[in-house]
Formats: sequence, C-alpha cells, structure tokens
Amino acid sequence: MTLWAISDLHVAHQENRRIVEQIPEHPGDWLILGGDVGESAAALRFVIDALAPRFERLIWVPGNHDLWSVPPDTGRGEAKYAELVGVCRERGVLTPEDPYPVFDDGTTRHLVAPLFALYDYSFCPKGMSPSEARAWARESGIECVDEHLLHPDPHPTREAWCEARCAYSEKRLEDALATHDGPTVLVNHYPLLPELARLPMIPRFSIWCGTTRTRDWHRRFRATACVYGHLHIPGTRRIDDVRFEEVSLGYPRERARRPAVRRHLRQILP
Repeated sequence: MTLWAISDLHVAHQENRRIVEQIPEHPGDWLILGGDVGESAAALRFVIDALAPRFERLIWVPGNHDLWSVPPDTGRGEAKYAELVGVCRERGVLTPEDPYPVFDDGTTRHLVAPLFALYDYSFCPKGMSPSEARAWARESGIECVDEHLLHPDPHPTREAWCEARCAYSEKRLEDALATHDGPTVLVNHYPLLPELARLPMIPRFSIWCGTTRTRDWHRRFRATACVYGHLHIPGTRRIDDVRFEEVSLGYPRERARRPAVRRHLRQILP
C-alpha cells in the first residue's frame, strides 16, 4: 500500500483535466489532493468522481483557488469551505474536519493529518503588520487575486480566519497525538515554513504563502513528512530530518519549462 500526493490540479485548464482523466488505477493505495483543484464545487466533484474509483482512499485539503467566490458558486469564506467539505463527505473523501486516518506502510503506522491553516501575511520582513506587508508586495507590482476573491466571512480579515484555523488545527493535533504514539504526515496547501516560500520570479508573493504560526509544527507534531503545494515548484527538501514535499502539478505553461516527468503523483510513503 502506497500513499501518493498531488496538488494544484487547476482543472479549468483542459490539459490538466486530461491528466486527471489519465491517472491510472492504484488499487489499495491512498491519494492526497493538496488543494487548488479548481475554483468551484463542480471542479472538486469532477476530480473526486474521476479519481475515487482508482484509489482506496482520497484525502483533500483546500487551497486558495478552491475558496474563491466566483460564479456559479455563491458561498463566501466559511460557507464556501463548508460546501466543499460537503462535496467530499458525500463521496467518502476525508477533509480537515474529519478524524485523522492512520496509514500503515508495512513497518510504521503514520497519522495522516489534513490541515487548513491559511495565511496571515507574516512571511515578510520582520516587524511588518499585515497592511504593511501588503503594501510591501504592491511596491514590486504584486497583488494576489485572493485580495478580491477569497473572502474571510464571517471573520473580519483573512489573518483572523488564519488565526482561528491554526488554533483549531493545533488542538486537534494535540488531541490526536495523545492516543497515537507514532509519526505523522502533515498535509496543508501552504508550506509550513517561511524558508520554503521562495519564489525566485515573484519573491514578495511570499506573504500569501503561509503563516509563521506553523513553523514548529513539523517538530512539535512528530512529522516524518509534510506535504504542500501552492508554489508550483515541485520538489523535496529535508529540514530538521523531516521531508517537505511540494507536490504541485501547476499550470501547463509552467510544466513546459520543466523536464518531462513520467509520473505526476509524488510517493510519500513508504
């Protein structure tokens, strides 16, 4: 049994949609969907309906694109998130709101924890407030579309929603590890560490890439691997003897600049 992962499918692009349709069957294996499937509940339904029959279990976390409020979806903030969680539950897919499953790779039992921690603009020069960080990014001509399409309702700000999500996730992880004495696999759309949020072409985009509240989670919660996406820069890094796996598929134009790969899924365990 193998645990696989992929994120940033962005199935509004037809080439990406075809890739999803061509992923082969993996009987008995699990697949992590690391966020940014698309911009609508319909996109999530398409991906789940295509992949659920090919894997024993799917695990999903939301990305920022998934949470955008664009027609035909009308939900905003937590309401949009709840709609997507409902789509997953209708189809037996695990979400950050469900009990964490245990994946046995044949030698070790790993708690797999899907998370939704968002971002709070703290991946910026030290001492900046969120408003100062946004101004700093705009100085270089950068503003994430989230500022217009990702609404935090009923929270007053995205950073307030991030704070609530982090507190919720920390409590759930603490409770789960009170009864699980083995390692974990932490899954979040955004990187957990600021040093991972390095985008050479748009460095100040980092403020929309995570929160410093999560920077010790890989040690604190006994991670053997941390799975993320969002950056569209797939690869593996090892920090504090923990594997950090960026598993983005990304946009077709980005893949055209990379060496061809035989398999789009990333093996996480064993």
